[in-house]
Amino acid sequence: MDEMERESMEFDVVVVGAGPAGLAAAIRLKQLQPELSVVVLEKGGEVGAHILSGAVVDPVGIDKLIPDWRDDSDHPFKTPVTDDQFLVLGPAGALRVPNIFMPPLMNNHGNYIVSLGNVCRWLAARAEALGVEVYPGFAAAELLYNEEGAVIGVVTGDMGVERDGSKGPNYQPGMALMGKYVLIGEGVRGSLAKQLIAKFNLSDGREPQKFGIGLKELWQVAPEKHKPGLVQHSFGWPLKSNVGGGSFLYHLEDNLVAVGFVVHLNYKNPYLSPFEEFQRFKTHPAIAETFEGGKRISYGARAITEGGWQSVPKLTFPGGALIGCSAGFVNVPRIKGSHNAMLSGMMAAEHISSALAEGRAHDEIAGYEAEWRDSEIGTDLRRVRNVKPLWSRFGTWLGVGLGGLDMWLNQLTGLSLFGTMKHGKPDYAATEAASKHQPIDYPKPDGVLTFDRLSSVFLSNTNHEEDQPIHLQVRDMELQKTSEFGVYSGPSTRYCPAGVYEWVDGDGNSVAGGPGARDKGGENSAGANDARFVINAQNCVHCKTCDIKDPNQNINWVPPQGGEGPVYPNM
Repeated sequence: MDEMERESMEFDVVVVGAGPAGLAAAIRLKQLQPELSVVVLEKGGEVGAHILSGAVVDPVGIDKLIPDWRDDSDHPFKTPVTDDQFLVLGPAGALRVPNIFMPPLMNNHGNYIVSLGNVCRWLAARAEALGVEVYPGFAAAELLYNEEGAVIGVVTGDMGVERDGSKGPNYQPGMALMGKYVLIGEGVRGSLAKQLIAKFNLSDGREPQKFGIGLKELWQVAPEKHKPGLVQHSFGWPLKSNVGGGSFLYHLEDNLVAVGFVVHLNYKNPYLSPFEEFQRFKTHPAIAETFEGGKRISYGARAITEGGWQSVPKLTFPGGALIGCSAGFVNVPRIKGSHNAMLSGMMAAEHISSALAEGRAHDEIAGYEAEWRDSEIGTDLRRVRNVKPLWSRFGTWLGVGLGGLDMWLNQLTGLSLFGTMKHGKPDYAATEAASKHQPIDYPKPDGVLTFDRLSSVFLSNTNHEEDQPIHLQVRDMELQKTSEFGVYSGPSTRYCPAGVYEWVDGDGNSVAGGPGARDKGGENSAGANDARFVINAQNCVHCKTCDIKDPNQNINWVPPQGGEGPVYPNM
């Protein structure tokens, strides 16, 4: 079936991504103009399937979108924060930082501990009740443009394509969904957002976007270990001072505890494994006691935008706009972004509603770009704008201290001693050659508190049809061999939290960071000519870390068939 025969549907607004930003945008559009036709596409098999966050939610966004949400007995905001702790970890001990020393914006009282996936499921039901069409299981794979170059819609991915690109017996072509405006809320490092940023030069004049990788487990803990409403953040061990990152423990309802670990992706050592650092973190005496007698019930990982104020691209382009984490509205020190995501979706919706009321279509809603820096989103991001660059430049101990001072000055005076600092080079360029570093000998998992990747991926409910084209595209395999393997010793085998990538020798034995390499003290047992790059795409949890951290930007993440990937039930 050729392009002219593709089925097409017309809407006023097409929203890509059923996350907090996309659903908030859809709800706000229908609140303002109930007669509008609005569709939300979601690549996950169900709404919330691909949503992963801590999460402690600042209710400012939901309060503005649905002021009477507390009257809904089915709302997911069940656990208010009751205790807020901040720890500095050493190898054997922990020091609690008194709350009085923390900048007021770091206070979590008044916030809620939630499953963000369940928040999105609840929002989707509210959206559908207003008449929004929500289509889970459909990945937006392609953008459509008119003759003037404006975005006029998206095409969903074809289904039933064979590994070699041919049409299989169950082939179904994707649909074209046409809209007067298109909102892109794919989340971090979305494939369409990446294309739009490049095509329309949306990052010109901005600092490079910065990223972290967040790993999370959900545990059912013993009742005596459970403290509903406790929020605990930490930094320090096991990360060295030149590696940014930190952790969280959030006590939800029903004896559930979410534990997570974030590693900033501007680390230098290609032997570092964020997954292994996370497992090691849980063995700290101040942390491990929470999980004694408990059971791990879920696992996941995703990238996080960390560039903030300096790195937010231009948000608008002809025919649409970027919202939520596609734009990069995470407040790094607060480890929060869903409130800003919702506010951005609402703001974009309000400008689109006005444009449609004026009879406009496919033009640029410039008011959204002009407004956000003076809005609640801009206020939230501007006062923490130097925390990330200070941390990156001066390391954990001095950098975090200076960042705290800067937040206090911004809170009290609205000014900063540092002005607005630059981030410098992108994260992939921070990776150094393996010859400059020593391999890290991580302990073997015990299967009780610490685990391996494959058993973890099993808990993410990840599934992909194996006979479809690989959605992790290596642009130049020879470059992958000579550089990623030959120069950097295969960091893809370590930065990936799902065991997607392997380097194997002629006998099929793992090298460059697999168990065999560790046993050999990190030495590669195969030369670049003998090594083979294996991509276990069926393990992919859609975190996008490879797309961000590959030192040559040689791996391109694109959506697999719609409905595939992880299915997070309550993350």
